[in-house]
Amino acid sequence: MPRLRSLSLPLLLVLIGTALAAPAGASASQGQTTHFEAGSTLLDSRVQAKDFSQMEALGVKALRIELSWASVVPSAGSATKPAFDATNPASYNWALYAPVIQRAQILHWPVLVTVTSPVPRWATSNKKAPYVTRPDQRDFKEFMTAAAREFGSQVSVWSIWNEPNHPAFLMPQWSSNGKPASPRVYRGLYQSGYEGLVAGGLSHPKVLFGETAPTGFDTVNRKREGARALLHDVSPLAFLREALCLNAHYGRAGSCSKLQMSGYAHHAYTKAVNPHWVSTKRDDVTIGSLSRLSRALDLAAAKHAIPSHLPIYLTEFGVQSFPNRELGVSVAKQAEYDAIAEHIAWSNSRVAAFSQYLLKDDPLGGRPGSSVAGGSVGFQTGLEYLSGRPKPLFAAWPLPLTVSRSHGGYSLWGLVRPATGSTKVTVLVQRKGSHAWRVLKTISTNSRGYWALSSHTAGVAWRVRWKSPQGKSYEGPPVHAY
Repeated sequence: MPRLRSLSLPLLLVLIGTALAAPAGASASQGQTTHFEAGSTLLDSRVQAKDFSQMEALGVKALRIELSWASVVPSAGSATKPAFDATNPASYNWALYAPVIQRAQILHWPVLVTVTSPVPRWATSNKKAPYVTRPDQRDFKEFMTAAAREFGSQVSVWSIWNEPNHPAFLMPQWSSNGKPASPRVYRGLYQSGYEGLVAGGLSHPKVLFGETAPTGFDTVNRKREGARALLHDVSPLAFLREALCLNAHYGRAGSCSKLQMSGYAHHAYTKAVNPHWVSTKRDDVTIGSLSRLSRALDLAAAKHAIPSHLPIYLTEFGVQSFPNRELGVSVAKQAEYDAIAEHIAWSNSRVAAFSQYLLKDDPLGGRPGSSVAGGSVGFQTGLEYLSGRPKPLFAAWPLPLTVSRSHGGYSLWGLVRPATGSTKVTVLVQRKGSHAWRVLKTISTNSRGYWALSSHTAGVAWRVRWKSPQGKSYEGPPVHAY
């Protein structure tokens, strides 16, 4: 989603007695990675050590970093490209990113790097701010060659471009006739970037395609809206089809070659509603409608546009909370909705990765879309307020918990994120009419920290407690049944 700038597989449990516990069963989603993206704060050397310490305690085990092309290149603000060897990593200033990637390596955290805009002024077609218009493909290939040579062995997964279906990151989004333009621009960038990684010494790079924003339009009407129409997002599935040279029915629409990729990246943000919500716009993909994306990928693979059975990487996600009045929910619901969304992702065997966007909230910005007009859009998806004060999500994220009404009882699902193997977690329940919490069950997790529990014990709220082998105590906030 726009940065600060000037959205299940059933739990197959046998109900025996009042409460039956069972570690989470085998599933393709058991290998799912959860990336954590702390945001720009992680690039600040003054707070970097503190941020890493917090993330370790929270149970972070993988990192996502957005690498801005313009932030490392020489003479980024010049309209004329300087004379330098653009394939040589020594030509760039990697100081913002190298310490973060090195620290992740020490902690044995896999790193996902999304290379994205803004781009050098000299690499744009119009040389105008915000420097996202038709980036030069040859320049981008040379830059990716240098990036591969600098970080190749330290990066587990590369992803090319952040939300290329959004005008804050890539332009033009639309042609003058109201048809999507950004998908073909992106396809060229992706191909050039992939070639650059190979040229940089990565013979079989793991690269993600897409990285799309969740909502948008299939067509726009410039006659009705004027130039403003050209600043709308392209809906993710319309973007996917056009980028892969497919028509609205997923038939071939051109002679494009098959693209090599290791997965499709998507940002399945949703509105201020229960994550199971599904948009009526069929080409939007929020966390509650992931089947739309998997179906689209299967249809594209059937036309030999992409590899078959492509995994989905949800590389950026978060639930907005108040004080965001446009897309936010209460901080209590934020904690509950975030866990529900993770459960949706975990329950989908096609999803290879989930994510959390932001450790600390952004400053409150303008309305959605403000970034396109030069304003700012702040995200309140953090575990902490802007002040650094923790939200309920700070306690909930290490111990996500969902409670679902099922067969006259309740199905509980959870994760002990900081655990490094099987452990025991205590589940507590608050009965109706009581303020006291009592132990419902102490349950063993599987080797990855997941657990499930089926119960007929009626309650109004549930929470979990866990103590690490080092003696650190964790307790999640109260969670209600949905």
